[in-house]
Amino acid sequence: MPDRSMKVDDPLDDFEQRDITLDGVTKVVHVAGSGPAVIVMTEMPGISPHVARFSRWVRDAGFTVYMPSLFGRDGAVPDAEEGAEVFQRTCVSAEFRAFAGNGSSPVTLWLRALARAAHEECGGPGVGAIGMCFTGNFALTMMLEPVMLAPVLSQPSLPLDHPAGIESPPEEIEAVRQRLEKDDLTVLAYRFEGDKFCMAQRFAAYAEGLGDRFIGRVLPDTAANGDVAPFFSQHVACPHSVVTAHLIDEAGQPTVAARDEILSFFAQRLAR
Repeated sequence: MPDRSMKVDDPLDDFEQRDITLDGVTKVVHVAGSGPAVIVMTEMPGISPHVARFSRWVRDAGFTVYMPSLFGRDGAVPDAEEGAEVFQRTCVSAEFRAFAGNGSSPVTLWLRALARAAHEECGGPGVGAIGMCFTGNFALTMMLEPVMLAPVLSQPSLPLDHPAGIESPPEEIEAVRQRLEKDDLTVLAYRFEGDKFCMAQRFAAYAEGLGDRFIGRVLPDTAANGDVAPFFSQHVACPHSVVTAHLIDEAGQPTVAARDEILSFFAQRLAR
């Protein structure tokens, strides 16, 4: 993969931009690669150069990446003011449920339909998905779709107002747990130790709800990249984005090990 600066907007010119309509709703989805499908759901405030880089790693590992545009300006370096505006709009959007007590975000229904369509197009045993930050729990909800085989939760941050909460109602968690047990599947999850948006209480809640089917990885804060875009330096201000903004792209780094484990997880679950 050619080196690209993470400090300038990414044109995403090596992705095919598609308008995909599912259940009467059309969204832009950036698609690249070949092989079984993996859905990469962006963190807040949108598809940054770091998110696109992660998608390219997935593509180059032998998968067809589907990267839906869910909020923000695609390819943009996260600006502090613009990013804050995206965050505020998304928090009140009918597609997302940022706060406790409201269950799963409605946009997950569209994402489940995307998983079905991607599997029909790409074939293979099933589909993988990773959610990050605001979308972190979405891959878990997508396990209600039989084609989903490899869910990854990276710093799942919703609900914002309940550190021990999960953005899934109890009946959904139970349905997912039964699916994991029946099909002998697991859920991978990642967070930094000092993350203020995805704290230890949330991982404890996942472990309680999913049992040993939940595999949570906690990285030391010292493993986080400190050279981040203005949105992160001003509005996040803690180690947070494990495989994107806070990843240190050097051999031997814990964040690179996390990335490689995720790619291996997809390969194991989605091997033809």
